Amino acid sequence: MSETKEAAVASATFQPPVDGTLHFAQRGGDIDNGTAAGDISGFDAERMRARTALTADEEKKLMRRVDRRIMILCSLIFLIKNLDANNLSNARIMNKGTPHNIMKQLHLTSDEYSLLTVLYYIPYIVLEAPSNLLLKRVRPSVWQARIIISWGVMLLCHIPVRNKGGIYATRFLLGLFEAGMFPGVILQMTYWYRPDEMSIRLLYFYCLGNFSGVISGLLAYAFDTVSGHRGLSGWQWLFLTEGLLTLVVGVVVYFFLPDFPPTAKWLTDKEKAFIQARLPPNAPRADELNFNFREIVSALKDTRLWLFTLIWALFTVGTNGVTFFQPTVIANLGYTTIAQAQLLNLPVSILGIVVIAVSGYFADKSHFPRPVYPLMVYMVVLVCYGVLVAYPSDGGVYAATLIGNAFVTAFYPLMWPWRVQTTAHATGSAFSIGFVNSYGQIGGAIGPQIFRAKYAPRYKESFTAAMACVGAGLVVTLITWWVTRHTERDTRRLKRARLDASKKGMTVLEDVVDRDIAAKTRDDESA
Repeated sequence: MSETKEAAVASATFQPPVDGTLHFAQRGGDIDNGTAAGDISGFDAERMRARTALTADEEKKLMRRVDRRIMILCSLIFLIKNLDANNLSNARIMNKGTPHNIMKQLHLTSDEYSLLTVLYYIPYIVLEAPSNLLLKRVRPSVWQARIIISWGVMLLCHIPVRNKGGIYATRFLLGLFEAGMFPGVILQMTYWYRPDEMSIRLLYFYCLGNFSGVISGLLAYAFDTVSGHRGLSGWQWLFLTEGLLTLVVGVVVYFFLPDFPPTAKWLTDKEKAFIQARLPPNAPRADELNFNFREIVSALKDTRLWLFTLIWALFTVGTNGVTFFQPTVIANLGYTTIAQAQLLNLPVSILGIVVIAVSGYFADKSHFPRPVYPLMVYMVVLVCYGVLVAYPSDGGVYAATLIGNAFVTAFYPLMWPWRVQTTAHATGSAFSIGFVNSYGQIGGAIGPQIFRAKYAPRYKESFTAAMACVGAGLVVTLITWWVTRHTERDTRRLKRARLDASKKGMTVLEDVVDRDIAAKTRDDESA
């Protein structure tokens, strides 16, 4: 390519994500179709013109508007989802030792109470991927509102329950109605954001979601003290409040959650084209077919799908049980009342928010390979679980629980941007994201079962099993890093190039190309 000051497309000395040099275009300038098409793989002149249509300042203002419209609502959805996830473990110790305790009222043993999580996760796991496949056809605003309102109704159905059969049924139906919410949010983000932009968005998302631990702890503490008021036990007041809040959020989502860039009435045509043009070629788009079976087959043949699913499964098995039993473990330390134990859970959520914010900030800078950050989480969690196995003192156990569970919450926002780098197109992305999140959640069903009543009160055997799962997850993560090393490295390099180009009023024309599979094919052929 000829290089002149007037050229709209120029070569640069940045390290390329593929071979050769990167190419840049002046924002607002025209693009030489002939020269660019010959030098850039998959060059699309119309898409590149749209990509250069806005200045860097205009892009920042536009994406801030997108953030306000999408991320605030999605974060609110995640917050109420986590409130629901926390209420069962908090309800377990509310009014403990009194007739108003949920286990006393419903005649549940400790092991039977743990079974509630299994019943919840069975439909949740099975239906997450199918739900994601329906999201595009029905529209995110409608589908997410349906999910939220139906699970809000089911939360309210917990209130009149009088026996264990009733609570088993409501938890099963809750899992059925709630399936698809979280992977649906991640999928919708891929229609609006590039994978390298998701870290900072997920930072806000998970920080607010983790704040639910503060809210649920305060609610549990408050309702623990008013149990019996108007004939309702504290746990019933908890489900009533959270059920009504969920219904309100569901209605708000229906009316205000944006669907896809082409259908957003608050965007100009120029802005709609720009948002879609800045996405990589493998990103899902609203104008694709609602369902393409070949993309599902392709996803199932991709080794990375199974590796990421195994990471999720091992990590959730190793950590969900510990998280579920966190209020009980703290209450069993013996130096506080049950109500005060609820307040001792609050620092875990607060520290979790801090860890998410700090780790997400540094991961977004792309200075180090993304897998480095979840690997650091693994190391901290393993050390903390080692303390829980050794049980040196009550204070040591509380500190290990505080730090370990706080770092656990930071794991997923660090992993999702890495995962979506390797998904492709509407059906393939929907299926892959839903599949990993669903079958990766098997830990929600299995994890609490590790903590059997016979291991109480110190649960040494339970924590040892949890450590083994986390350690296995660390090994699989290292393997996955090797398999995805090309795409992961290219994504980081291209992001740094975009940041440098933006300061000069330019944009990068290249996109990340999935070289993991191609590299494996070359390695196999050479072998």
